[in-house]
Amino acid sequence: MLQRFKAFLSGASVTIPKSDIVAVPSEEPIPADFTFEDARLSGWFSLETGELLKGFPIQPEDSVLDVGCGDGTFISFCARLGAEVTFADIDAEKVRSVEERLRGGKARAIRPLVSDANPLPLPDHYADKIIAMEVMEHVDSPAQFLHELVRVGKPNALYLLSVPDPISEGVQRELAPPAHFQKPNHINIFSREEFEQLVSSSGLVVEQKASYGFYWSIWWAFFWTCNQDLSPPWHPLLESWAKTWDIVLKMPDGPRIKKALDNAMPKSQAIIARKPA
Repeated sequence: MLQRFKAFLSGASVTIPKSDIVAVPSEEPIPADFTFEDARLSGWFSLETGELLKGFPIQPEDSVLDVGCGDGTFISFCARLGAEVTFADIDAEKVRSVEERLRGGKARAIRPLVSDANPLPLPDHYADKIIAMEVMEHVDSPAQFLHELVRVGKPNALYLLSVPDPISEGVQRELAPPAHFQKPNHINIFSREEFEQLVSSSGLVVEQKASYGFYWSIWWAFFWTCNQDLSPPWHPLLESWAKTWDIVLKMPDGPRIKKALDNAMPKSQAIIARKPA
């Protein structure tokens, strides 16, 4: 399964000054192949079932919109399954890079957009599946952002939304440079209750919740002391942590340990929600 996943998922790294770092899953550095196994155990990227996250299936007939696509990790999975994909980001270079990677692939159609999503240059009732991963912590008005996502969703559209978990964010507040919690980085921190209420207040019906990413919570806690950019070679501390987690996942009880730690200190919280018909 890992080899098939590698066929469409790029592990490209970017060099970003510490003061400008935005820590989102689609931009996570990939120090070792095992990180895909960690994601798989959390329910991500199932080629067998066609689910981006367990409970969020992608079909070839779907029109999928990814707002804040970053390096394209999530929309690449949808394209690999033959869907029509639209991907938007405020960073024109990222949009261009994702477009180049997906052109000539299995997607029914690809539509790149450079946009801050305020508003989205798309008609009402545009997409069947809408993805917004680690975006709402950056925007001035999360409610307005969600309102725009709801507008472009078809009746019965399914939404996959994520934000950093408050437990991990609390650790980062103690360790990260001040700029990490200033614009354009993380200006909003959502409790789990606030996140669910935000989604429900937008008119969406919450169907499923998930927490994941203990490995990345610790990785980022260590990162700030390593005095390096987001590109390899990785500091020995980060390499050591990657090797340790790899050993954990390979233990007979590894998946159960991971699940317990993901629940205790997740990097992110996700919600799958549906727009009423």
